[in-house]
Amino acid sequence: MEDAPTIDTGNTTWLLVSSALVLLMTPGLAFFYGGLNRAKSVLNMMMMSFVTIGLVSVLWLMYGFSLAFGTNDNADVNTVIGSFSQYLGGKTGTTFSEFWMAGGASTGIPTFVVMAFQMMFAIITVALISGALSDRLKFAGWLVFAFGWFTLVYVPVAHWIWGGGWIATKLHALDFAGGTAVHINAGAAALAVALVLGKRVGWPKEAFKPHNVPFVALGAGLLWFGWFGFNAGSELTADGTAAIAFVNTQVATAAAVLGWVAVEWIKSGKPTLVGASSGAVAGLVAITPACGFISPWAAVVLGIIAGAVCALAVSLKYRFGFDDSLDVFGVHFVGGWIGSLSIGFFANDYVNSWITDDKILGADNGLFYGGGLTQLGRQALASGSVSIFSFGVAALIALAIKYTIGLRTSPETEVEGIDVAEHAESAYDFAPTGGAAGAFALAGLASAPGKAAEAEESAPSTEKVAG
Repeated sequence: MEDAPTIDTGNTTWLLVSSALVLLMTPGLAFFYGGLNRAKSVLNMMMMSFVTIGLVSVLWLMYGFSLAFGTNDNADVNTVIGSFSQYLGGKTGTTFSEFWMAGGASTGIPTFVVMAFQMMFAIITVALISGALSDRLKFAGWLVFAFGWFTLVYVPVAHWIWGGGWIATKLHALDFAGGTAVHINAGAAALAVALVLGKRVGWPKEAFKPHNVPFVALGAGLLWFGWFGFNAGSELTADGTAAIAFVNTQVATAAAVLGWVAVEWIKSGKPTLVGASSGAVAGLVAITPACGFISPWAAVVLGIIAGAVCALAVSLKYRFGFDDSLDVFGVHFVGGWIGSLSIGFFANDYVNSWITDDKILGADNGLFYGGGLTQLGRQALASGSVSIFSFGVAALIALAIKYTIGLRTSPETEVEGIDVAEHAESAYDFAPTGGAAGAFALAGLASAPGKAAEAEESAPSTEKVAG
């Protein structure tokens, strides 16, 4: 009798740590988005991230993981959605195993650990969308949208790319850690819902400036830290490819900071902390799909390009008139596309043997390594398919909510601040206590009630690059 596989403590430990790192990214996102928002709606912005942790965690356990990663008896025919073979981790089918299988061999990692790791990806993907919708989205509308989009879009797309679906097995496009499944997917949905919601009251004539730049930097730092689990953890095992993904994540992000700051400096004459923080996120987004397929020198080039292009892309909303509040489209959608296409240029089998193993993926080297345009075309088709699917379904879900329970708050609520109206709380206590300075000085806003609005208007702008 063949011996049963045993646990690999090294691989399992690495994936448990990576899971915790990826979870930390969602509170980091809350700080990043919250700092970019105005003071009167910061809690609502952060709440959308935190409630997503609660909602998606339960849904992922109930059916998300199984439908995304469950195998099919007719896998050669059904490459669109998985099965309930992993439903609640129960042995309802012959495909369930105590240890996760990769390439036909056991990784020595309990299936529940892989389930937890992928749960964190699902959480932050949904939360990313909220950044485009700040100041005007009903909280109940967000919950219904998050539920619908997770079920109808994220789960199928995760299966297409990572769960044995058509993008991986038929098209042979590559996505190491989520450039297509996470960032392009969320960015397309964010644009769709922002168009259905409409523009914020006063946009673009009024200045919508970040109320807390240190929050922005803190959030970007937490995202950067957690992203090592996001990218290097996606190898699942602790090996050389994980090491390359780790290094590429660092150098691409560092280069993107320089690329964004350079563009900002040239355009506006001043480099800003908001710009550097946004550049870091752009670099993290772009390297995500490619981190396990390209060499470190290529990661630096990719980072510089992503930082510079995303710094320019955030101004597209002014040119075309769509109110993407915190530039989810300009950073995540555009950055995701840059990263996905970069595989078609820079992928090489010296980094990851999957690229030339026809039995697993059947993918080709990139253009610069003698692979021609084949892989570039596959990447473009995969990214375009996910973009269209996510945009279309997100728009339909948003329209259904708009004409039923309602999607947008009233103009009065939007002007006065959504925090109190939706959550009966505010981020800062503006009640004057202890003299003229009082709570205003403590909150870092102003020294008197009449100065509060003035302080907000004088805060550093997140739109320096955009002009």
